[in-house]
Amino acid sequence: MKKFNIRKVLDGLKEQASSSVSSGQSGAPENNLMHETLQSENFQLCKTVRHGFPYQPSSMAHDPVQKILAIGTQSGALRLFGRPGVECYCQHESGAAVISLQFLINEGALVSALADDSVHLWNLRQRRPAILHSLKFNRERITFVHLPFQSKWLYIGTEKGNIHIVNVESFTLSGYVIMWNKAIELSSKAHPGPVVHISDNPMDEGKLIIGYEAGIVVLWDLKSKKADYRYTYDEAIHSVAWHHEGKQFICSHSDGTLTIWNIKGQGKPFQTITPHGKQPKDGKKPEPCKPILKVEYKTTRLGDPFMILSGGLSYDTVGRRPCLTVMHGKSTAVLEMDYPIVDFLTLCETPYSNDFQEPYAVVVLLEKDLVVIDLAQNGYPIFENPYPLTIHESPVTCCEYFADCPVDLIPALYSVGSRQKRQGYSKKEWPISGGNWGLGTQSYPEIIITGHADGTVKFWDASAIMLQVLYKLKTAKVFEKSRNNKEDKQNTEIVDEDPFAIQIMAWCPESRMLCVAGVSANLIIYRFSRQEITTEVVQLLEVRLQYEVNDMESPPEGGGGGDRDLPTPGAASPSPQTTGPPTHPSTSSNSSDGVRDNVPCLKVRSTPLKQSSGYQVELVVQLVWVSGEPPQQITSLALNSSYGLIVFGNSNGLAVVDYLQKTVLLNLGTVELYGSNDPYQRQARSPRKTRQPAGGNGLCDINEGSASEDRCKSPTSDHRDNSFSRSRSSSVTSIDKEAREAITSFHFCETFARKGDSAITPCLYVGTSLGTVLAVALNLPPAGEQRLLQPVIVLPSGTLARLKGSILRMAFLDNTGTFLPPAFETWYEPNAAGADSEERDKARKRRPVSVSPSTSQELQESQYAVVCSEKQAKVIALPSQNCIFKHSITETSFVLRADVVQMNIGNCVACFCANGHIMTLSLPGLRPLLDVNYLPLTDMRIARTFCFTNLGQAMYLTSPTEIQRITYSQETCENLQEMLGELFTPVETPEAPNRGFFKGLFGGGATSLDREELFGETQAGKASRGLAQHIPGPQGLEGMKGAASGVVADLARARIALDERGQKLGELDERTAAMLASADSFGKHAHDMMLKCKDKKWYQF
Repeated sequence: MKKFNIRKVLDGLKEQASSSVSSGQSGAPENNLMHETLQSENFQLCKTVRHGFPYQPSSMAHDPVQKILAIGTQSGALRLFGRPGVECYCQHESGAAVISLQFLINEGALVSALADDSVHLWNLRQRRPAILHSLKFNRERITFVHLPFQSKWLYIGTEKGNIHIVNVESFTLSGYVIMWNKAIELSSKAHPGPVVHISDNPMDEGKLIIGYEAGIVVLWDLKSKKADYRYTYDEAIHSVAWHHEGKQFICSHSDGTLTIWNIKGQGKPFQTITPHGKQPKDGKKPEPCKPILKVEYKTTRLGDPFMILSGGLSYDTVGRRPCLTVMHGKSTAVLEMDYPIVDFLTLCETPYSNDFQEPYAVVVLLEKDLVVIDLAQNGYPIFENPYPLTIHESPVTCCEYFADCPVDLIPALYSVGSRQKRQGYSKKEWPISGGNWGLGTQSYPEIIITGHADGTVKFWDASAIMLQVLYKLKTAKVFEKSRNNKEDKQNTEIVDEDPFAIQIMAWCPESRMLCVAGVSANLIIYRFSRQEITTEVVQLLEVRLQYEVNDMESPPEGGGGGDRDLPTPGAASPSPQTTGPPTHPSTSSNSSDGVRDNVPCLKVRSTPLKQSSGYQVELVVQLVWVSGEPPQQITSLALNSSYGLIVFGNSNGLAVVDYLQKTVLLNLGTVELYGSNDPYQRQARSPRKTRQPAGGNGLCDINEGSASEDRCKSPTSDHRDNSFSRSRSSSVTSIDKEAREAITSFHFCETFARKGDSAITPCLYVGTSLGTVLAVALNLPPAGEQRLLQPVIVLPSGTLARLKGSILRMAFLDNTGTFLPPAFETWYEPNAAGADSEERDKARKRRPVSVSPSTSQELQESQYAVVCSEKQAKVIALPSQNCIFKHSITETSFVLRADVVQMNIGNCVACFCANGHIMTLSLPGLRPLLDVNYLPLTDMRIARTFCFTNLGQAMYLTSPTEIQRITYSQETCENLQEMLGELFTPVETPEAPNRGFFKGLFGGGATSLDREELFGETQAGKASRGLAQHIPGPQGLEGMKGAASGVVADLARARIALDERGQKLGELDERTAAMLASADSFGKHAHDMMLKCKDKKWYQF
């Protein structure tokens, strides 16, 4: 991460100085009184936590003592899971796929093997795991890794068929190598293929079983360095598993068979099973099935053993979902999975392979899910997964992030969401329960809302760096299910797929009002209720929002912003509306020549709608086809619960809807907002003949090299669109030839509607794609019954400012620099009866008092408007409308997301640019406080989902299945170490199984092996120097210090230094001992030679 360039900062300060001088005298004196509390020292950028399912998983491991699960991915990521709320994300620098993971059981360490033939040792005893050692193989490809329990010698199998041995403490290669040509029969001329399995005999550590892909299994004697037995089968091997007594093993094969072998019967298998094959009556071999990719053989003390396998289905089961098969005694259970199986592990009571395993659960890693099956209950139910792994249940199309929410909000959402939970889960507790929670000091409520391609909206509790789903809303229930009628499809669908996808969301946490805009040009307004209701008729409004420019001369320039004649609200572009059922004639009218007109994109259901507690539909607003032209997708949306209004806009114009009276108040083309003050000469534009809306850029991917605007297929489509890479030099001094000017942002506020106003009034500020900010005055009737009876008057009242690039965000500050939030209504129960209804009426009559400055002195600067566009930010004093500060954010790139956020001690503007820079600017001075080159924009997903929120928090979707949370607050970065959970907790290793009296007396129990003597340098010698390269971790062993601080860090450093010193002394001792042994050997040989030659004459030599 790069810190900001000081030269750019100086340039920005010069620009601010010049702009404040040239902006007039009225704003400058006021600003001198405002002290900016935020400084650059208050900001630091770092990743906090990653949530969601690991994208494209490739391998898995489990520590049965620590009860921790590790998952590796194809992009080199490592995700570690303990008890619910204990998660960790790590990343291998190379980005190569993780092909194998092995825990050092109960040691707080993990070995990972990657597809680039590197092996890494991770230290898990710190809150942020780090790599201690790495080993990069140069000549051989790694195919399999095995680490026996309580051993420090790691077996590595390769593509060439050889096995190398690594000391995991020093990460050095042993000179002991098992070569493939010594393992197989000397008479065999064919190569056995890559190593697909390595494991030691549970009862004899000196015997190693090696499985080769071609179908050969070898029982290798480590001491004598030769093969004891060889077992050959004519089908390829995928996996091997031992019986715990070490007398039998089982292999899974590519033809869907399992072969069970006695270790002393090498001729043919003791038993051959085809779990899913049809057995012919004539005794022939069953028909071949699909390969069994993995098998595990687990024994129980009191019952039959379990054989668990993936794959092996018959070839005639076309279209059948992937299955996990559990064979227990005479019963065979086939468990269907939703996605292909990547790997599975059986969880057992003991970590010792030579004891009865007592399996109790199976963890199944799927391509897009993690399932844990309870083996102890009949029917094998699954455990309820407590991790937030369902973010991608339907692809995410948009996100919003809210920090410091009302405290009663999360309990309210949880109470209605808890009723949506599925039944039939295992009654036992989640078995992956290791680690400890962090001791976070962050106590404010945080909520993340995700909108999805299937029309669902999910609310997540994101407090204290955890994530838990609270409530799920299905918006598609409001609409009729689409039929397979081709003509109907042509009438309704303006996107190829996912017609219910959520495009934009507006939410008021205080009133709990929610409004969602769909990709099919529809809006749904929801109220929150704790009571279940049935809605007989869904209230519906239809809006004609079409931009039409007649062949006429450009409007004359000049004219006062607030004094011109304005069109009557709603009259400029007629908007047929209906509050009746969606079967109203206007919803299906076509003109005589067959051109679709007044047809909405989706049909609202006409049958009664049962609405459970939670969010309930208040009103549906739909844009309709106009003269054969489809409605344009909605590009901006805002909601104000105090005013009872929503406003939405697209590339044609905007509409203001009163959701209390269910009426459209204003329906204007963007040009009509300017009136006679339009600064652009716009060309006449003929009606579009295509069905697809041109403005649907909200959810499409980008391709910066493309120059043509393609059709946007859907939010989840891979089809790319250049809508974010268009030319952004929209200077207001040049005449823009583009007739369309899209509405890009809104902001409701209580401010000065016109220049020189003496009193504040409710207003709506509108931002456009050409960088213009326009004001719309709102005249609201008194609260209570009159608000429901008298009309709301909406009047456009002139232009406030012009900036370069599309307007992204607007906000307001008072004369002390304090943030002015929009007015809101507090939540009340809408379906209350009796005494509760009286409380509701009282709540509705109360108009929330907006925090506003005194207006006793006319033309005194008492508010500041903050406006941020794709290129620059401005602070404008009100009511004089003087620009007092201006800052150019970027010249070469453009801002994707900007938010005005509240920190602990002040406010700032936070920006995320397409070139990957994250910046913060002070308010009101717009001084650069942070500029970090964090993340270049690689795909549209990041741009679509990136959002900032208060108190230094931000998030984005880093992959289709994962949310990455970051912080730009120095305070949070400093406290992060305490907030993170601990993966490693001190746990005693279970006792080894008792050998029993007779086994101890007569033998037959487990026999141990002195691997140190066998694989050490003294006996095995040194490994070939060019075979692998040792790479120490960051700062050698000091990677272990993690983020420890103070005295703990000093102690850790001292301990590490002692360890290093002890390690070096140990190596010196070993070398000295080797030299002594060599000298003794030399002296002995010299003495023997002297004795032999002592009595010989000179001529006898």
